[in-house]
Amino acid sequence: MAMAWGQAALAQGKFPERTITIVVPSAPGGTTDFTARLIAEPLSRALGQPVVVDNKAGAAGNIGNQHVAKAKPDGYTLLLAYSGYQVGNPHLFKKAGWDPIKDFTPVAMLTRAPQVVAARANLPVSNLRELVAYAKAHPDKLNYASSGNGSIQHIAGELFKQMTGTSLTHVPYKGAGPAVQDLLGGQVDLFFTTPASVVSHIKADKIKGLAVTSNTRLTSLPQVPTTRESELKDFTLDSWFALYAPAGTSNEVVQQLNAEIAKILASPDVKKKAEDAGTLVDHMGPAQLGEYTRKELAYWGRVIQSAKISAE
Repeated sequence: MAMAWGQAALAQGKFPERTITIVVPSAPGGTTDFTARLIAEPLSRALGQPVVVDNKAGAAGNIGNQHVAKAKPDGYTLLLAYSGYQVGNPHLFKKAGWDPIKDFTPVAMLTRAPQVVAARANLPVSNLRELVAYAKAHPDKLNYASSGNGSIQHIAGELFKQMTGTSLTHVPYKGAGPAVQDLLGGQVDLFFTTPASVVSHIKADKIKGLAVTSNTRLTSLPQVPTTRESELKDFTLDSWFALYAPAGTSNEVVQQLNAEIAKILASPDVKKKAEDAGTLVDHMGPAQLGEYTRKELAYWGRVIQSAKISAE
């Protein structure tokens, strides 16, 4: 039935003939949302049809993912997937309502980003060493935000606790946007998140950037040291963001979308916008993304099991 839908879409005329919707499974303001909007306008120009972004937040990304998994596989409903959901949720939820392999057709890898350890402006620490010392001196007094139970921010927080022997309280949100707002307001102490969510606020001194979870500093945050520099070298985490279509979407449509996206991601303007937000363009085609998804699914399963994290 799914394949028949895809063939029917081609039989009806040239793709696309109407608006394409990119579903973001989280609230506005985070890196997933940023990535969707990074490609939406240039993709619209390339295809000659509107490309709109639809935020369907909730249930740690499962609502948005379920929506796309059940959509007609005609190329008009796409998922901007966040790795924490796409390869993390299947290990965290007994009934996520979707399968990352069976329910989706890979289209293109778009960007990747490390995490930033961000703190409220008035937290009396200025780097990762001071944070660990403060947390140990004030057990159970600090909390950290995430985009939801089982998100990579949640995993990052739990790994940080294990590696440093500290005790922090997890506060889940329905996306990075709401979490950042409460970090700005001082309602939460810390947020392990992708740079796009916090770069502008760190530059404006509204929150503190304590470290980035990568081996090299970010060009957008050159003053923020890496976790390796902060003597926590094993605390390295990358998030990635990719485009998927419902399973059964025709290969012709998938290849057409991927070809246009490859051109968009090669644009110096798009690369600069991504880098300014703390992300890096990293294009993969459908076959490579499919293989990568399977490998990441297995890897994050081991990480989640090791960290003993559950979303239920």
